[in-house]
Amino acid sequence: MKILIIDDEKAIRNTMKEILEFEDHEVSLACDGKEGLDAALNGNFDAIFCDIKMPGMDGTEVLDKLAEAGCESAVIMISGHGDIDTAVECIRKGAFDFIQKPLDLNRILISLKNATEHTSQVKTITTLKKKILGSNEIVGESPAIMHVKEMIDKVAPTDARVLIMGANGTGKELVARALHEKSLRADAPYIEVNCAAIPSELIESELFGHEKGAFTSAIKQHKGKFEQADQGTLFLDEIGDMSLAAQAKVLRVLQEHKLSRVGSDKDITVDVRVIAATNKNLHNEIEKGTFREDLFHRLAVIVINVPPLSERRDDIPILANYFMKQICEEQGTQVRTFAPDAMEQLKSEPWTGNIRELRNIVERLIILCGKSITKDDVINYASPVI
Repeated sequence: MKILIIDDEKAIRNTMKEILEFEDHEVSLACDGKEGLDAALNGNFDAIFCDIKMPGMDGTEVLDKLAEAGCESAVIMISGHGDIDTAVECIRKGAFDFIQKPLDLNRILISLKNATEHTSQVKTITTLKKKILGSNEIVGESPAIMHVKEMIDKVAPTDARVLIMGANGTGKELVARALHEKSLRADAPYIEVNCAAIPSELIESELFGHEKGAFTSAIKQHKGKFEQADQGTLFLDEIGDMSLAAQAKVLRVLQEHKLSRVGSDKDITVDVRVIAATNKNLHNEIEKGTFREDLFHRLAVIVINVPPLSERRDDIPILANYFMKQICEEQGTQVRTFAPDAMEQLKSEPWTGNIRELRNIVERLIILCGKSITKDDVINYASPVI
């Protein structure tokens, strides 16, 4: 483990160094707060021992600045008899622990063991969060996708309902997720419903819930997606495939913020932000009588059109390299490189399946090709053999 000791007393620094090095830890020393802060921000330490009383920058100020910088190291404060109240306040500010002078060997080692385990857990959680959020990242710098990102930034902090339009595979669900994560409801539930994947006879039960005995298979009470998303965001994907009966009930919830479960006449109040998406032309669906015009106007307070990949070809190199790194990390394999002519070939493909198709092709190329992917590789493997 990498350990930093910040203390203005040389004897304490050296004693702790000897103890920790005997336990096979790598130890660095700092004689004051400023030197310690600089070392902490540049050293990627697992744990930091920091004295509270020091001339110039004291330990509490070091702790504050480490917190401001987002330092993930576990900080253990060293306190004298008169510093106990201050040490407790440091715990409230984010310090992991404090040990009291005169220092006790066992106390130091136990505190360090607990602190390093805590740091390891924090780093693991941070890595997982980065992976999860990274997989939801909207990648690209073309004018078309930058416009979408600007719309998200403007609309997300509001409670306005959003209708996301775009072909299959363009990333509509990423836009919906970004709207939620940048909203004031980000800490509340985010519930997704694929309206096309649920049979029409079950869609009302899924959305609004049901009471026990409402129908043959209703063996217990069930909360619907609207209730599950209360205070948060409900994403209705492929809403153009929703039945007219379910559309009427959704309209009522949007108008009155109330719903009733299947088999009940009791009203339940919900506070939900609804984001919808479709790959269909809803104006055509309205003309055909398969989609309610009044529901369309309720949903389409803000409309975001996600461009197909054919309209943002300058993003293909960025996306291809992004998927290359992501997939190779997932599979634990060496990252391949694209030859310049291979990238030009990728840019010339029709991309009827949009970004989803591009990711699949990159994965196929990783599996079937060598370290450097050529134009011929792209030509040979861009289309799956049927």
